[in-house]
Amino acid sequence: MAKMEVKSSLLDNMIGVGDMVLLEPLNEETFIDNLKKRFDHNEIYTYIGSVVISVNPYRSLPIYSPEKVEDYRNRNFYELSPHIFALSDEAYRSLRDQDKDQCILITGESGAGKTEASKLVMSYVAAVCGKGAEVNQVKEQLLQSNPVLEAFGNAKTVRNDNSSRFGKYMDIEFDFKGDPLGGVISNYLLEKSRVVKQPRGERNFHVFYQLLSGASEELLHKLKLERDFSRYNYLSLDSAKVNGVDDAANFRTVRNAMQIVGFLDHEAESVLEVVAAVLKLGNIEFKPESRVNGLDESKIKDKNELKEICELTSIDQVVLERAFSFRTVEAKQEKVSTTLNVAQAYYARDALAKNLYSRLFSWLVNRINESIKAQTKVRKKVMGVLDIYGFEIFEDNSFEQFIINYCNEKLQQIFIELTLKEEQEEYIREDIEWTHIDYFNNAVICDLIENNTNGILAMLDEECLRPGTVTDETFLEKLNQVCATHQHFESRMSKCSRFLNDTTLPHSCFRIQHYAGKVLYQVEGFVDKNNDLLYRDLSQAMWKAGHALINSLFPEGNPAKVNLKRPPTAGSQFKASVATLMKNLQTKNPNYIRCIKPNDKKAAHIFSESLVCHQIRYLGLLENVRVRRAGYAFRQAYEPCLERYKMLCKQTWPHWKGPARSGVEVLFNELEIPVEEYSFGRSKIFIRNPRTLFQLEDLRKQRLEDLATLIQKIYRGWKCRTRFLLMKRSQVVIAAWYRRYAQQKRYQQIKSSALVIQSYIRGWKARKILRELKHQKRCKEAATTIAAYWHGTQVRREYRKFFRANAGKKIYEFTLQRIVQKYLLEMKNKMPSLSPIDKNWPSRPYLFLDSTHKELKRIFHLWRCKKYRDQFTDQQKLIYEEKLEASELFKDKKALYPSSVGQPFQGAYLEINKNPKYKKLKDAIEEKIIIAEVVNKINRANGKSTSRIFLLTNNNLLLADQKSGQIKSEVPLVDVTKVSMSSQNDGFFAVHLKEGSEAASKGDFLFSSDHLIEMATKLYRTTLSQTKQKLNIEISDEFLVQFRQDKVCVKFIQGSQKNGSVPTCKRKNNRLLEVAVP
Repeated sequence: MAKMEVKSSLLDNMIGVGDMVLLEPLNEETFIDNLKKRFDHNEIYTYIGSVVISVNPYRSLPIYSPEKVEDYRNRNFYELSPHIFALSDEAYRSLRDQDKDQCILITGESGAGKTEASKLVMSYVAAVCGKGAEVNQVKEQLLQSNPVLEAFGNAKTVRNDNSSRFGKYMDIEFDFKGDPLGGVISNYLLEKSRVVKQPRGERNFHVFYQLLSGASEELLHKLKLERDFSRYNYLSLDSAKVNGVDDAANFRTVRNAMQIVGFLDHEAESVLEVVAAVLKLGNIEFKPESRVNGLDESKIKDKNELKEICELTSIDQVVLERAFSFRTVEAKQEKVSTTLNVAQAYYARDALAKNLYSRLFSWLVNRINESIKAQTKVRKKVMGVLDIYGFEIFEDNSFEQFIINYCNEKLQQIFIELTLKEEQEEYIREDIEWTHIDYFNNAVICDLIENNTNGILAMLDEECLRPGTVTDETFLEKLNQVCATHQHFESRMSKCSRFLNDTTLPHSCFRIQHYAGKVLYQVEGFVDKNNDLLYRDLSQAMWKAGHALINSLFPEGNPAKVNLKRPPTAGSQFKASVATLMKNLQTKNPNYIRCIKPNDKKAAHIFSESLVCHQIRYLGLLENVRVRRAGYAFRQAYEPCLERYKMLCKQTWPHWKGPARSGVEVLFNELEIPVEEYSFGRSKIFIRNPRTLFQLEDLRKQRLEDLATLIQKIYRGWKCRTRFLLMKRSQVVIAAWYRRYAQQKRYQQIKSSALVIQSYIRGWKARKILRELKHQKRCKEAATTIAAYWHGTQVRREYRKFFRANAGKKIYEFTLQRIVQKYLLEMKNKMPSLSPIDKNWPSRPYLFLDSTHKELKRIFHLWRCKKYRDQFTDQQKLIYEEKLEASELFKDKKALYPSSVGQPFQGAYLEINKNPKYKKLKDAIEEKIIIAEVVNKINRANGKSTSRIFLLTNNNLLLADQKSGQIKSEVPLVDVTKVSMSSQNDGFFAVHLKEGSEAASKGDFLFSSDHLIEMATKLYRTTLSQTKQKLNIEISDEFLVQFRQDKVCVKFIQGSQKNGSVPTCKRKNNRLLEVAVP
């Protein structure tokens, strides 16, 4: 079953008034009160027709979830409560379905939430447009361009922790399906003066703090930076840390965003190098130095910073140092070089830092545009999003505030024009008579500023370009002459006498009456900021840099392209940019978001009425409402109007079968609404006065209550009838079940009574039979008892005779049994430990148990030895079997045996598998090696020894050279007949070979080894395993060996040795070989 879609209207459950056009009465007080009431209930969005007012809540609200996006998707603008998603959806659907280019203009002062509003618009469009790998990549790049631009273009101000210090206009391009293809970003007037100086309580641009906080130590070392903010003059220290802002995490976010947008690694590194160079420029300081001609010259105090900057940017240090000390002026064919004093040097340093950073920012915007631009050349639909400074009125207003407010004047002008145009087009489209609307046209203020002949910007440019001494005071004098009679220009030095005694107007200032109020501008700095002058020597020094990015930022520094023409001023550039922007906006369908800051503390739940009132005035919101409701305050399509109010007329309720317009006409005639209060358009009903709409809403509310009462009445009647029928059916069922129950109960009573009677009868019969059986049994038992007693008397009579003869033997056997039982119980408690070497055993208590005591000791010892052996692993069993075999062969026969008992049999004393020296030997042997040991082979001729590797495998005995690893002899085990050795404490043994075998051609072998017992044992066991015959082990101090054709006697004698305890062997004659054992 499909889920029912519940729709609500803008007019349902209203907190205050959702659309200011319906506010009654309309004045500044009720306007602010309505905003405050909605703000207190977390309703931060309010409409003025199709314009959205957004009040910054300074906290997160749960109104931007994916569910909310789905709620507003493909909905009518007024169908749900006011929301920025409604405006975004309306703009996107108009672009997609009606093929109309859109623009969304977001205005408001710093801290009002313009940047967040632009992010919400872009995130909503990204959420509702198409899906797919390419589309998702484009959306991700568009969204990730924001963190990059915010890092380099936003800063913490007293009003906003993330204030945009540049204007941004982004054109998002879509294909015919409404899927994003790419975008183009335009930036306006970066506040580059912030790079070198920040007001108290404010910070420089975010990127400086993010770099120092989030960069790794390696990167900081590479950029020649330190993490301490206080090391850099361009960073204000009083507000370096911002509560709730993690600069290190934001740096990682920016680096990731740059990768997503498409910055290459070397490009990102180049950008950070430029940022580091700007930071270090602020640490360059100058000192005065007098020349011979009496002129002051500036010199750099500490050249270390200059050296590091040059290393970062690959600039010749001499060239850059000269550019800070001299200025070259070119005029036609002449070049004049002048020295710079300290003040001029500091000006040159700051001008370079500002230009370097602003040009880097412009390069970043262009680089992002390259990545996000549409790759196809098909016709595109465009949605523009404008996030630009709001109107600014500070205590000290300078050139920046002047051109920002000029831009806002132009935006206000186009806003009024497009709003009136939209109203007029809708009236014409609906065939409603158009009523002329009086409104304040701020074109006169725009003309005051931008007029090409006598406008303020034109006069500023003229003053900057004229020869002679040019100061801010001469510029103000010119303004006083030209603009004195203008009704929106005020100056104390002008010819107008009414301002001569105005103490609120200082002599060095002028005041302009903007549409948002009067603003006092301090003329100091206007000329310098408009000139935006960078000495040509510095431009050329930057162009000569080996750093590719810096080189590309200063093309005018190329000597081959020297242009003596003065570059355009900052004011003229901005004026041209604003003109282009206005021209662009006029080609698109406008959508407006007016952002309002509720308080200066950046705190939630605080609503400052005076501050909001000030913003309402300079945003012209009241005038906007008046323009909107000058003709008809409310308009609605016929279908939703009839659907909402049809219950007020019997003819239209519950269903109207004719055209919707006819239904609305019948409805309004029935309600007797005055004809002058409404008009019928082609597709909409127009209502002149909000009171009429509220009257309709009150009637609808009352009618809904009546309908609710009727529905309740009908429902209650249905519920009662349903309950009565249910109770009736239940009563019938209950009666039937009760009758059944009563019959069943009566039957059970009769049945139980019959069973009781039957049981009594059967019991009586059974008891009668039982009595008879018991009588018979007692008779049999009586006869048996009499017979038993008789037989017992006879047996006892015979037993008395037998007991008198055997009583002593029985007593003896019983006593002996008790003594043995006691002995065994005591032995149980006195058992020794389970260790096989524990020789303790309890003493015997009785002499007659001696043999038993010894047998128990033997059995217990065998049992605990078995328990001990059961704990052995297979490897341990093998070792003990070899040790046991050695014991049987050599114990009490060979004097060397006791010293071998504690030594484990390792077998492989040479690590042939691991030692690369024996790789050739390892490859030659395919069998498992049982013994690998170095032995001394006794020379048959002279008795001298030679080292050989003794190897024993499963089938062979091998001898190999110790140095080369080459096999010298190989003897099959079947050819080994006997092993001979002495009984003394030496390691000599002879291996006897079978006569006639191939291995016995040179005779038997005589060896000396430190592991004689182990080698003889393993040789014995291996031979037994392979040949199934026991190897003869001869132990004697004299034995015969076969050397070639001779039999030689080997004799062991006692004697002192030159080598201490080492036995020696000596050939006495052809028949005797003596071995001297110490």
